Amino acid sequence: MRALLASLMLLLALPAAAQIYKYTDANGNTVFTNQPPDGVSAESVELPPTNTVDIKTPAPPPPLPSDSETARTAAPYSQLALAGIPDEEALRANNGTFSVGVSIDPALRPGHSLRLLLDGQPYGQPTNVPMLQLVNVDRGEHSLAVEVLANGRSIQQSAPEVFTIQRVNTSSPALRPKPTPPAPPKKGP
Repeated sequence: MRALLASLMLLLALPAAAQIYKYTDANGNTVFTNQPPDGVSAESVELPPTNTVDIKTPAPPPPLPSDSETARTAAPYSQLALAGIPDEEALRANNGTFSVGVSIDPALRPGHSLRLLLDGQPYGQPTNVPMLQLVNVDRGEHSLAVEVLANGRSIQQSAPEVFTIQRVNTSSPALRPKPTPPAPPKKGP
């Protein structure tokens, strides 16, 4: 592809390097051409030098930050954690909807937003409100973390919290109505 492009550029440059002639035709029009006409007096036109562009190789990428620079920029928040998730007991949410808080210090900076990670996957839309809601989460064990986004890119993440959700199971035998015992047979006369 590059060879084809270079060949085309050379072909375009050839006419620019050729000699140009100027003459007046029978109708009095000035004509410029790269070949002198037969039987007509033509004068050679001196062209200014063609424009050229020096192609420079791109600058090398900047050096990677040192470990101390990475530590300063990697964690802009000294505290980032979820709040409101029970530690020892299951979370009771019959419809799977509940809210969690975000403990963050210093306060969320302009241009930064929060997003939940449910079982390692992004959950919900990024927001700048430190109270986040989850809807219709299945019962069972889950992990939940919060991440800080800057320009759509994750810059810091909290430690994941593992918790269990309890939901009412409508197919549970305990919730089924008890069958009514059959009526005793009637004794006849």
